[in-house]
Amino acid sequence: MNTKFRTLIASFAIGSAAFICGIGNAVAADEWFVLGQKTIKTADPSVEIKSSGGRWEKDVKQVKLSVDGADVQITSLVLHWDNRPDDTFKDLGTLKSGGQTAPNNAPGMKARLKSLTVQYKILGGAPTADLKVWGYD
Repeated sequence: MNTKFRTLIASFAIGSAAFICGIGNAVAADEWFVLGQKTIKTADPSVEIKSSGGRWEKDVKQVKLSVDGADVQITSLVLHWDNRPDDTFKDLGTLKSGGQTAPNNAPGMKARLKSLTVQYKILGGAPTADLKVWGYD
């Protein structure tokens, strides 16, 4: 009886440690990464950016945009999801150079972002700006 009890306690301790390590690794994997990027030009009124990577790299919990090189006024943003309805946002305002938008949750717990379409206007006379799409997983 004493041996069975010790075996049970040891099994519980090992299982608990494995579970805790598994949770630690899952939490550590949650981070922002670049899904796609493109240099946008003053001459173009809109741009489509396709998500890079395979099926699993496109599977995200949240999406946000960042811009460098110039201030950009975003008049329309459409997120094209795989097997989900598109999300459309109008008049998001001005995204300052070096800044980023607030994160937008994916539909459901996670979803695959195929691409996005942005209608924009580059402000301040700059000819180009770099637009990045970030995913959180």
